[in-house]
Formats: sequence, structure tokens, C-alpha cells
Amino acid sequence: MAAETETDPALQDAAWDLSPLLDGGGEEAVDAQLDEAQRRADTFAERHAGRVPELDGPGLVAAMHELVGIYELVGKAGSYASLRFSTDTADPARGALLQKVQERGTAIETKLLFFGLEWAALDDAKAEELLAADGLDFARHNLRMERRYRPHLLSEPEEKLVSEKAVTGRSAWSRLFSEQVSAIEIEGEPLDVALSRLLSADREVRRSTAEQVTAALEPGLRTRAYIFNTLIHDKAVDDRLRHYPTWLSARNLANEVSDESVQALVEAVKGRYDIPQRWYRLKAQMLGIPQLADYDRSAAVTSEDERYGWEQSRDLVLDSFGSFAPEMERLARRFFDESWIDAPVRPGKRGGAFATSAVPSVHPYVMLNFTFKRRDVLTLAHELGHGLHFALAADQGLLQQGTPLTVAETASVFGETIVFNRLLEQASTPESRLSLLSEAIEGAIATVFRQTAMNQFEDAVHTARRSEGELSVDRFNEAWVTTQREMLGDSVEITDGYRMWWSYIPHFIGTPGYVYAYAYGQLLALSVYRRYLDEGAPFVPRYLDMLAAGGSMLPEDLGRIVGIDLTDPGFWSAGLDLVEGQLRDAEQAAHEAGRLS
Repeated sequence: MAAETETDPALQDAAWDLSPLLDGGGEEAVDAQLDEAQRRADTFAERHAGRVPELDGPGLVAAMHELVGIYELVGKAGSYASLRFSTDTADPARGALLQKVQERGTAIETKLLFFGLEWAALDDAKAEELLAADGLDFARHNLRMERRYRPHLLSEPEEKLVSEKAVTGRSAWSRLFSEQVSAIEIEGEPLDVALSRLLSADREVRRSTAEQVTAALEPGLRTRAYIFNTLIHDKAVDDRLRHYPTWLSARNLANEVSDESVQALVEAVKGRYDIPQRWYRLKAQMLGIPQLADYDRSAAVTSEDERYGWEQSRDLVLDSFGSFAPEMERLARRFFDESWIDAPVRPGKRGGAFATSAVPSVHPYVMLNFTFKRRDVLTLAHELGHGLHFALAADQGLLQQGTPLTVAETASVFGETIVFNRLLEQASTPESRLSLLSEAIEGAIATVFRQTAMNQFEDAVHTARRSEGELSVDRFNEAWVTTQREMLGDSVEITDGYRMWWSYIPHFIGTPGYVYAYAYGQLLALSVYRRYLDEGAPFVPRYLDMLAAGGSMLPEDLGRIVGIDLTDPGFWSAGLDLVEGQLRDAEQAAHEAGRLS
């Protein structure tokens, strides 16, 4: 695949320019930014430590502006180091820079810890009086949400200790895991590229690829299991010290949702596990095999293998976005024209794809591993959706630009859906419609059902680790198979090798509890898109207003902007009905294409 990248010069040129994060300077600017941030943090602490209860409204506004200025400096340095590392995780110099920035950033964060602790300790009446201050819009919601952590905060010396030790604790283990997985190769190709061969129409290619992936995962399996064990226990200790009732409660608090609402989501999705099972049985019929194996799940159901060049993909996405709102196209075009995207596959590059806000005073960045597949076009649309969300919400400022994870996928899935429907409009035969619908259904299965199953895997291993002690590789494998089989039923055979495929998934390591947010976001985005189909053009300004609000309000309030009631228990079922509707369309297309007897 690397050789093919070389034959597409436009793709090879799609590398991001990180210099805006350094204010146009060289790498020495990283140290200069951190030096300035440390100086400001020291001054801030001298002025405010022990005096937060004495602040009046204007004083709080001024203090928050000072904090944002410090966080911007640290954020620029941190974004530069992490983004540079992500494009070559094997480079020791990049790893060393990232470690240095993390260590210095932690020291600055530790210096400023007192402010959040003193703010949370204020009595409610005083806090509400200060929150009413004029000019606090850039921080009001953030400050209000910080106070919810009051029951879970430690003393200032303890919080400082936890913060300082994180660099050699969780952060260090996460980096080790990332480096281990990035180093995995199959026939000279990165893991992500090899996994893309599971889309092949040739079953022997899929089977052999799965065997090769398993063989590549096996040598480092015990090490990755040890990393996971360590981080699960680290979280258990943290949760005990902070009095969180469940392993997921801290994540739910950060997502601004209740434990009960998340459990309702999980139960609603599990109650519809018949949807993926029904699809996989249909797929087995279309492929002419009695039962799918795990390596068959992503197999192409048609002979279509359309390739998309980089410029072709760019134009398709931009035109699709423009058909919805010219403002979306204008903003998205800047990602290409101003080098905000890094797209080629390279040795040592982090796998997958992501978007990051960096800091509002600069701009977002998007990373891809583009392999010329149609799914890469949809991934481009997905990550640009994130990027547009960050760009539109930049005016909210650093503290409120980002949303909770539960809402963070709305713009990305919405953007992907716009492009998907453009592709579906262009599909001229039942066969091509079937090909597209199968990708959409499998995307929904991956995002809604598989992520829920992975949530259940996390639940199983976090719970078991707390009661049983360190878990063996076999114990992890057992939990993985059990939760996967619950989703798949008897529609898919789980092979022995697949038992260890939990071991390369980064979310379990870096952001425990994250994965259910994919299901939440997907179902929310599908419901938002349905509102657009129902209302047409009048919906567009409200949608853009929702994105521009960023994280300045609760998810429920963001939903109300576009007419969605997230507190309605039937909300999840409505989104799942949309997925089932696509399945019915695929069944019809399969009949029309003569793929079923």
C-alpha cells in the first residue's frame, strides 16, 4: 500500500503543517511556550492560591482569562508534540519530546490545581452569585460542571501527587501500549492496512489475513495484557479513593450523563442484538456459505471494488457538504488548502484516524491512513465532521469548545451520513445499492452494537479485576468471546485466533469506558439526520447553531436546539429503528439483485 501511496502525488502531499502551533517558530518554540506558561502559572498561584473565596464576579472573569491563556500555551506545545509523535511513533526523538511536554505540562497543571479545588469547595450560594457575572460566557458551563466533582476530589496535596505521578503511571503505560501496537506489522504492512484486507471478496484472503493478524498479535500478547491489568487496577484504586460507585461512573460524569441513562442505552442496544444477527445470516446467504466466521464479517457482498483517489475523495466530500450548507464546504476546504490533514500511510504512523481540536486560537487537525477504499472516503467525511465541529465551536474558547463524548460523534456521523447518501444517490443498480447499504449497516453494527459489546467486555474485565485480582490472558480472552458471542449469537463462528483480538484496541487503554459514547453518538446523529430529512432547509441553521455551541451547555440542551429530547426513553429505540430500516432496504436490494434464492 505504501507503494500505491507513492503513485498518488496528491495523497503524498496531504501532510499537515504543524508550524502554526509554534507561532511560526522552530521546535525550540515548544520550550519557550512552556517556559512562558510556567512563569504565568507561578504568578497566578502567587496571586490567587488560598484566595479564590475572596473573588468577586469581575475577579473571577479575569482569573479565568488568565487560566485560559496558560492552557493555550500548554495546549499548543502538547498538540505539536502529540501530533508529531502520531506520524512516527518509532522515532525516539519524537517520543522524547512528547514525554518532556507531558512532564512539563503536568508540572504546570499541578501548580494550578488549587484553583479548581478551591472553586469546588465554595458554598453553592456564593458560587451561583459568581457564575452570574457578566463576561463569563466563555467559562460559565465549564465552571458549573467542575462543581459536580466536589464529592470525588481529594485534598490539594493528594491531587498534586496524583497529577505528578500520572506521567510515570497511566500516561507512560498508554504510550508503551501505543508503541507496541504501532510496531505490529503483517508482511511489512501496518496492522490497520492488513486489517483492511478483511474486506476482500476472496474468503481465502480473509482467512489467511486473520491468521496472520493473530500470529502478529501473539508475541506481545502477555505484555499488552499486563499493561491492561495494571491500568484497570490503577483505575480501581482511583475510583475507590474518589468514591465513585462503579467503574464507569467517572466516565459518565465527564460525559455529563447519569449512570442510569447509560445503562438504559446499553440495555436498549442489547435488546436489539437481533439486528446484527439477522444481517450476518443474510450475508452468509449472499456469500453462499452456511455460516460466517469472524473474519467474514467485513467481506464485500458484491464484486464492486471501486477505488477512490485522494482528490476524487476530497471533491466528493466537499460537494456533499456544500449541498447541505455552503458554510460547511467553505470550512472543510480549509483543511485541504491549509494543510490541516495528514493522510498517507507511513511506517510507524499511528493506526486509525482521528481529529483533534488542538487549541481554538490555531485550528483543528485531522489524521487518516488513506488506503483508496470507499470506506476511506466515509472516514474522511467522518473526521472532517469532527473538524468542522471544532472549527465552528472555536468561538466558545478553550474551556467550552469540546463537547462530552456522548455528543462528540454527532457532527462526524452526520457528515458521514451526508456523503453516504450522496453515494447512494449515485448508485444506479440494485447491486451497487446493496454494496453501499451493506457498508452502512456494518458501520452501524460496528459503531452501535460492537461498541456496546465492547462496553460489556470492559464491564466484565473491570469487575473481575476488582474481585479476582490480576487477570490471565485466558481470562481476558474468555470475557471477549462471551461478550462477542452475546452480540453475534449463532450467526457467526468465533475462531480460536479471534479470542485475542481485544488486545490491540487503544480505547480500552487510554480512555476506559469511552466506547459506549460511539453508540450514543451514532444513534443521536441518526435521529438528528432524520430531523433534517423531515424539515429540510429550515433545519440547517439550527444544526450549525448546535455545533457552534460546542460544550457550552448540557447534552440535553444541545439536543433541544435541533428538536431532540435526550431524556425520552424511546429515543434510543427510534435510532435503532433507523438502522433496522437500512437492513430492510438491503434485504430488498439483495432480492432485486438476485442474490437470494
